[in-house]
Amino acid sequence: SKVVVALGAKQERAWVVRTRCQKRGRFRLGPLSLTSGDPFGLFQITRQIPQTTNVVIYPATVDLPDFVLPLGVLSGGDALRRRTHYVTANAAGVRDYAPGDSFNRIHWPSTARRDRLIVKEFELDPQADVWLFLDGDRAVQAALPQPPPVFHDSDKWWVIQDRVTLPPSTEEYGVSVAASLAQFFIRRDRAVGMVAYGQAREVIQPDRGERQLTKLLEMLAVFRTVGQIHFHDALTIEAEQLPRGATVILMTSSWDMRWVVAAQSLKRRGLRVAGVVLNLPTFGGQHENASLADALWAVGIPAYRVKNGDDLAASLTLGAWMARRYDVG
Repeated sequence: SKVVVALGAKQERAWVVRTRCQKRGRFRLGPLSLTSGDPFGLFQITRQIPQTTNVVIYPATVDLPDFVLPLGVLSGGDALRRRTHYVTANAAGVRDYAPGDSFNRIHWPSTARRDRLIVKEFELDPQADVWLFLDGDRAVQAALPQPPPVFHDSDKWWVIQDRVTLPPSTEEYGVSVAASLAQFFIRRDRAVGMVAYGQAREVIQPDRGERQLTKLLEMLAVFRTVGQIHFHDALTIEAEQLPRGATVILMTSSWDMRWVVAAQSLKRRGLRVAGVVLNLPTFGGQHENASLADALWAVGIPAYRVKNGDDLAASLTLGAWMARRYDVG
């Protein structure tokens, strides 16, 4: 972009540039070129400003009024406790320092009393954990041609709040679903973690608060479905770290029945499992996968279906859940 301003000696000029960001990702600003000269362009001088900075555009999210989860398997408010090397809000005790322990885990009063390094131990609270699993297998993705952007004549077009229009691809819908669910649970004070196999294995341990939401959105901002690990394999690999009683939400456009079998295995291990199936043919895919949502229901796992063009706020709410469950409408 270019900005032309009249700037006299020892003067300052500031300006604001507004743009509507329609593509998620990490983008670079800079370097900058400053050119000054006389009005006739006879004498010019240019200075290069090499510094750059990054701007992260988060994925589109929608405000979900509700989201139905399966009934819990831990009754009476009981919680199974499991020790973890991650720092959580639940301190479980202290132990001797071990190589590799973070310094922020050191318990200084105990260290002073015992005259050696003592660190705090933490435990997970499985009832508070929500794990989001996003399928990044490139073999099960589909996309339709991107429609041309719509431009507004208004001089304040950036404030026009239209309904979120996502690119017609399973990648963008999956990312937006994951981001919207993360926002939904974080704002209800739930601990949310995420697993995604895209460019690499990405695992974010569950935590609460806006800082955790920012971490999840930053990961999703640059996520690409270029992975080569099938979804059922990813579920099998990660299953061991999921504590009994945790909630697991699976988001995929895969037509492979093996991930449904893997989901059933998670349920048998005492996990609360739900699924979001992206309807592949509506994105231009050749394989039918809507029946996998029915297969999930058949084994007692709630499932949502999302089609290209759907309003996510409507597709992921109680009304959609009831309609799919009881074939209403």
